[in-house]
Amino acid sequence: MTALGKLVRTTVFKLLAMYLVLFVLFAGFVIGYVGWNTRQVIDGQIRDTIEAEIRGLSEQYRVGGIRRLVGIIERRTREPGASLYLVTTFAGEFLAGNVDSVPFEILDRPGVHETFYSPGDELDRRSREAMAHVFVLPGGFRLLVGRDLAERERLNEVTREALLISLGLVTVLACVGGWFIMGRVLKRVDAMTETARTIMAGDLGGRLAVAGTGDELDRLALNLNAMLERINELMTGMKEVSDNIAHDLKTPLTRLRNRAEEALRNATTTEEYARAIEDTIEESDNLISVFNALLTIARLEAGNAPANGAPFDLAETARSVAELYEAVADEALTPVVVAIAPDLVLPVAGNRELAGQALANLVDNALKYGSSGDEKKAIVISARRERDVDGRETAVIEVADRGPGIPEADREHVLERFARLESSRTRPGFGLGLSLVAAVVRMHDGRLTLADNAPGLRVVLALPVAAVSDTIARPPAQGEAATEHLT
Repeated sequence: MTALGKLVRTTVFKLLAMYLVLFVLFAGFVIGYVGWNTRQVIDGQIRDTIEAEIRGLSEQYRVGGIRRLVGIIERRTREPGASLYLVTTFAGEFLAGNVDSVPFEILDRPGVHETFYSPGDELDRRSREAMAHVFVLPGGFRLLVGRDLAERERLNEVTREALLISLGLVTVLACVGGWFIMGRVLKRVDAMTETARTIMAGDLGGRLAVAGTGDELDRLALNLNAMLERINELMTGMKEVSDNIAHDLKTPLTRLRNRAEEALRNATTTEEYARAIEDTIEESDNLISVFNALLTIARLEAGNAPANGAPFDLAETARSVAELYEAVADEALTPVVVAIAPDLVLPVAGNRELAGQALANLVDNALKYGSSGDEKKAIVISARRERDVDGRETAVIEVADRGPGIPEADREHVLERFARLESSRTRPGFGLGLSLVAAVVRMHDGRLTLADNAPGLRVVLALPVAAVSDTIARPPAQGEAATEHLT
């Protein structure tokens, strides 16, 4: 009973029950309509036959009188399959015919009637139903011509039987088919429910089964699996972030504490205390910037980016970032070359400040890690339009350096938070710069590619081009772009 109650409460059962009722009503309507139309045709044919005989017999009466009419009727009553005939006087006295009796009031009402009669057969005097036409002849004689309706009744019986059989067959087939369909659907739904329970129990690696039919349940399973995959990635990322925070931030926190302890133990003058406090503030600012970057990345990955979807010129943003780093590049003896056509416009819908911060991170990384030994070579920033594999027009910005580059096996790894290569651990940084860039690109539905520049690293940032608009957000002035870069 519990299983039956569960089955009755399912949406599949309710839909099948509704469709069953609709099919039964439709089948009943069709068969009933066909039967009704057939009856109308038969009734019309009977009326036409009776009317034709009435006209012929009345003509015979006009020509030969009552004797001729009686003789014709007696002759016709002896033929097989004869119609019903009755001729009476004005007082209802029987003169000729094969009908023994009819209701007396019928003879006083000329016209077509459906009535009961008793045949003139001595062996069968059961009352039967007939359609009869009563006609008053000159002289007061009554002429009744009719047809037995037994055939019509047999047709009605056949129609009723066909209706009952059809409705029963439709109901049985619908129940069997519905049971089969419900079994398949509920089996898949139960499998999804069981998988969901295992996931809720802590097995984040569980995935919904896909039958491969491409139906709505498959599409639902694929979307839910993609969602679970994303949740798993976020949970894994959160775990890695927790581990990395515990590991990578332990050193600066320890250094902060040691400096404060050393100042308490060794500082004797006001200047020494002030210098220790300045070092502590500087180290605290570095930690705050790390947490701010982590918060920004988390918001971007969660889809909670700042609401600013005005189109802006990505090419002009790249020019502004390069201009911002001119002084730093000159000091590092690594010039930044902007290979962007002056008339190139790359309209992109999104957040200009975040895009500027991502480009600033790429340029800053190139300045720090883009030199090979003592050899300083230029960093090239270029831009163009192109179409991606999906046919979308994209705005492409490239930042290329001539440094040692990143091995192909590590290019996915460096996009993770706190990920740093062994060769760069001796330099300042926390390993959040490329993570922030990747999050910004994902937020803009773009693509980030790390490629070999032979030698060096070539970072390709591609964002979808926005529809042409009359207003494009003002490019940042020098020093205005988002520059809180993290490496």
